[in-house]
Amino acid sequence: MGGGAPISIQSMTNTDTRNAEATVKQILELENAGCEIVRSSVYDERCVEVLPQIISKIHIPLVADIHFDYRLAIGAIKAGVAKVRINPGNIGSEAGVRKLAECASAYGVPIRIGVNGGSLEKELLQKYGVCAEAMVESAQRHAELLENCGFSDIVVSLKASDPVTTVRAYRLASQIMPYPLHIGVTEAGMGETALLKSAIGIGSLLIDGIGDTVRVSMTGGVLQEVEAAKKILRAVGLRNDGADVVSCPTCGRTRVNLEEIVKKVRAALPEDTGNAIKIAVMGCAVNGPGEAREADIGIAFGSVNAVVFKKGEIIYSDKLPQVVDRFIADASEMMKRK
Repeated sequence: MGGGAPISIQSMTNTDTRNAEATVKQILELENAGCEIVRSSVYDERCVEVLPQIISKIHIPLVADIHFDYRLAIGAIKAGVAKVRINPGNIGSEAGVRKLAECASAYGVPIRIGVNGGSLEKELLQKYGVCAEAMVESAQRHAELLENCGFSDIVVSLKASDPVTTVRAYRLASQIMPYPLHIGVTEAGMGETALLKSAIGIGSLLIDGIGDTVRVSMTGGVLQEVEAAKKILRAVGLRNDGADVVSCPTCGRTRVNLEEIVKKVRAALPEDTGNAIKIAVMGCAVNGPGEAREADIGIAFGSVNAVVFKKGEIIYSDKLPQVVDRFIADASEMMKRK
């Protein structure tokens, strides 16, 4: 990660890590969904003991998430994890962090300094309150501690529960810190709320060119995090591995039930195709032909018929309802060949 490598999608297991079988099952499901790095909580010695069993059965890097006890981080490194994540606000003494740095250096394992707005050091809260400057100073302190130990294989994250503070913290860090940044909005909530907060925070940073790995934090099933991350990366033009269906918001000129047509097209043409393809489904003759021409394949509706374009060229006009089925068949064939 970093150094021009593609942005990686991360998620985090919500199983009891001590249950190796359940944790492996969930990680394999995440892999199939497109997750590229996975993090698991390591909160006691039993978690450390099962790590080799988990690592031996998965195919993506496993990150150990450590709080309160640096010795668990050392144990996780020796067990074979690809990275450890520590929280400066609760990991313990400077002496413990030095021991962790020595172990990580010996094993060639990077350390993520994971700052959360909700668990800042007391002196920083007294000095600043919860703000971007406090979060960045927290990360700087621990980065300097690791650097003073001769350790520089560092990743930094600076997550708050609101996108504005999150974006400010990452923008500030990107100007003064040389390390790869793992980005995300923490404790973003459930469903649409979490997706909106993450899209605002993560999307703003990605447009600025900030971020090397991404996690969309959502309460509930972990697979939704991966799908949301893929959608955000596609929306800002950083992933071109699926079908991008664009459609108009409709207005009084629309003479077809465009919502139902778009649902039918999306259901027939899954977004994750492995091929980049832009499909336009437009409701009238104003913007419709223009958008359709910009797509790999597009359709623009009148009142009783529609015009279909491929790569900017009109290929046919046909009547409803058969034109929709014909359009779907043509799009499907294009996705296979592309």
